[in-house]
Amino acid sequence: MPFHDSVRPRVGVVMGSDSDWTVMAAASEILSEFGVDHEVEVVSAHRTPEKMIDYGRDASSRGLKVIIAGAGGAAHLPGMLASVTSLPVIGVPVPLARLDGLDSLLSIVQMPAGIPVATVSIGGAKNAGLLAVRILATTDEGLSGKLAAYQTDLAEQVEVKNRALKLQL
Repeated sequence: MPFHDSVRPRVGVVMGSDSDWTVMAAASEILSEFGVDHEVEVVSAHRTPEKMIDYGRDASSRGLKVIIAGAGGAAHLPGMLASVTSLPVIGVPVPLARLDGLDSLLSIVQMPAGIPVATVSIGGAKNAGLLAVRILATTDEGLSGKLAAYQTDLAEQVEVKNRALKLQL
């Protein structure tokens, strides 16, 4: 459920450009599937550095518990946010036309000691959303139960696919 005025979001989904939404929408979708209120913002480390710093510094006081930050190219957004907040930051390398996101992955994962950023695969916004849900579930039994059901469903899907494959052989 993207953020509405009457609800305090627990997760921030941010990206350096609206063009990153094609990747980052998957984080929003999985958060909504689990009923986790969240907000979505374009916050550029390079084009709007003051906004980015304010966003990171104020995130906890606004009720956020986790930030998911997608970035392509130089991919400074996740690390810069992590440098101004104590909240967990999950970086999503967004693939661009050049280097297929490898440059973004390396930029996000190569953080200096003391400024951790959890990093998912290139384009892995769905897993970033699931990681945020897992973090929140450590103190939320309802979410913990939903995660258990989700994992059971994944296992059942594998068995269905296994049976279908064996029928083809």
